[in-house]
Amino acid sequence: MKIPFSSFLPMERDLEQDLRGAFDRVFRRSWYIGGAEDEAFEQAFADYCGARHCIGVGNGLDALMLALKALDIGAGDEVIVPSSTFIATALAVTYVGAKVVFVEPDIHTCNIDPARIEGAITEHTRAIMPVHLYGQACDMDPIMAIARSHGLKVVEDCAQAHGATYKGRRVGTFGDAAGFSFYPGKNLGALGDAGAVVTNDDALAERVRALGNYGSDYKYHHIYKGNNSRLDELQAAFLLAKLPHLDRMNAERRRIVDRYISGMHNPRVELPCVRADCVPVWHIFAVRCDARDALEQYLEARGIGTNKHYPIPMHLQECYRDLGFKRGDFPIAEAISATELSLPMYYGMTEGEIEYVIDAINAFEG
Repeated sequence: MKIPFSSFLPMERDLEQDLRGAFDRVFRRSWYIGGAEDEAFEQAFADYCGARHCIGVGNGLDALMLALKALDIGAGDEVIVPSSTFIATALAVTYVGAKVVFVEPDIHTCNIDPARIEGAITEHTRAIMPVHLYGQACDMDPIMAIARSHGLKVVEDCAQAHGATYKGRRVGTFGDAAGFSFYPGKNLGALGDAGAVVTNDDALAERVRALGNYGSDYKYHHIYKGNNSRLDELQAAFLLAKLPHLDRMNAERRRIVDRYISGMHNPRVELPCVRADCVPVWHIFAVRCDARDALEQYLEARGIGTNKHYPIPMHLQECYRDLGFKRGDFPIAEAISATELSLPMYYGMTEGEIEYVIDAINAFEG
């Protein structure tokens, strides 16, 4: 049996007519930037998150960068980010001229450890950027308490957590702003690059919108040195077509994970830890194994696709050599990078495919 790590085909079959209809609406209007589809999606996604504002942008990295820029974070400032996540989180800080400060995650959830944040705060710290990694919410109450006590801003990285909840509340509504990615592989994905900033702050929303539109509040009037980062009408239309189905598709991902967790019992493979106060959306089903590379090869030989998130931690990436870190400086991030393996996870997996993965994991001997 061949099982891909991910597949869009079941979702695309389900939603083909809706997606074709979205394309036809945009094509008939012949209006491709800043139109009715963008406006409708922004309102719908803000409502879905439980926020006042959603501003569509070009991609998830831009969403984080523009949120920081709108908060006047820049040169001389420090921003705390988790040491284990995709590099876009750190790059957003770098792009506004601020300094990245890494804080280790909780080894069990892989999300930033609130108990370690306070020790990283200096007189230059301006913000904390928690990442809801793999689709599970961070422990936001202590993070927000630390931010309030030190007068810090909070920008949530929700790129992998569309619809995830913490204590009954959707992610993206705890901090000053949140960045979402709608890269095609996300739980809510466009058919190209796209992103959004979500916020409850009216003034911040206006500033983000202007910054993403060349710094312009109206045509040919530029109040900021802005960027060109806007959600185009076609991607907005596709997202608007898919949004009503997001909760159903997230529920299916949770069903698959429930089958994985109840069926897998190999002591060599550590399964994800789920906080009792969180409802994850399982963008990624990440296991850990000391013999990760052997497990990867074993599964590949049986036709099971996998992925590694993320095999080189950020502090050891060539682009951040200037920060002066060496191996051993962030041992938890390094341990996750060396042992994490992501198993097949996508809407539309069959019972036979799920059972095949479970049986393969249970038969692995290292």
